[in-house]
Amino acid sequence: MTDGRRPEDVRWMRRALELANGSLYLTSPNPRVGCVIVRDGRVLGEGATQAVGGPHAEVCALRDADARGESVRGATVYVTLEPCSHHGRTPPCADALVAAAPARVVAAMGDPNPRVAGGGFARLRAAGIEVETGVCLDEALALNTGFVARMGRGTPWLWMKIAASLDGRTALRNGRSKWITGEAARADGHHWRARSCAVLTGIGTVLADDPKLDVRYVETLRQPRKIVLDPRLELPLDARLLDGTETLVFTTREDPVRSSQLAGRNARLICLPGPDGRVDLPAMMRWLGEHEVNEVHVEAGERLNGALLRAGVVDELITYLAPVLLGDAVGMARLPVLDDLAQARRFGFFDVQCVGADLRVRARSPARWNALRALACESTR
Repeated sequence: MTDGRRPEDVRWMRRALELANGSLYLTSPNPRVGCVIVRDGRVLGEGATQAVGGPHAEVCALRDADARGESVRGATVYVTLEPCSHHGRTPPCADALVAAAPARVVAAMGDPNPRVAGGGFARLRAAGIEVETGVCLDEALALNTGFVARMGRGTPWLWMKIAASLDGRTALRNGRSKWITGEAARADGHHWRARSCAVLTGIGTVLADDPKLDVRYVETLRQPRKIVLDPRLELPLDARLLDGTETLVFTTREDPVRSSQLAGRNARLICLPGPDGRVDLPAMMRWLGEHEVNEVHVEAGERLNGALLRAGVVDELITYLAPVLLGDAVGMARLPVLDDLAQARRFGFFDVQCVGADLRVRARSPARWNALRALACESTR
């Protein structure tokens, strides 16, 4: 694995990452991938993976080169993920590259999909194409944490979005929370909705706020699935989120009548009772992984936030802090009282930005991130 210090490799891989970022809202459940083909410092072709069933980044770049009248024989291909080597919804990209005969392929990371897992690199090397890996690996992983998590551990990457005051309050005691943060922060929050495969909330939030849970502040061709945790099947059939887009309702008991009613609103009832009489959250995450959900975006109240944290399924926190103090009000997450600081749930800061008048603070579980990074490193070999 290269250390990624060759300036030209880093430069062109960052261009490939820009292209991949352009498909952020489009490709799920497939990974976001960008590709640039270069010879003598000149771009011959470039592209990004399209929606499911459409061409992958490498094929898009090869087609672009062909449209420009360029041969890629002997060129260098920069791609943010190992070219696939299996027949899925599209033919193998590794085969398309072998036919095009570049001299070299530089990849940010390997594909952890067991159907690939080094097979693409092996096919390229067998054809005499030089392969280098690991350039801008962390940036590539950040674009596809959910895909890598689903392939590596069988569950999605889950982040919890919270809008709060400086003293960590998310609503007044009377339930009012509109709006603690400003419009810029709310628009930024919709970016995270748009890139996720599913938006999750609890029945308490639905009954209190009747949210739509759709993406409105950013342009997207794909709306994420909606997930409601509803142990006692209290979801009103006229709830605004039941707008015809796909909704998953996780509950603790079977109810054929209710299931039929919800099916009429394109909502599916899934029964996963836990030992405590609540929805089994780890089982829910496994179910979502099995059904091609890469990233889960949580917008919920303190009860469900606390339950998800206690269940150990939260990978990342995306917190918007407004420059106000609310005092005695509702907190971010309802957690048990601790007797010792050693019992605290710890996250690591990795991104802080001003968003309008508010502050966006991102923190993630170091252990969970390091596990994904180890998987990404292993898959580049």
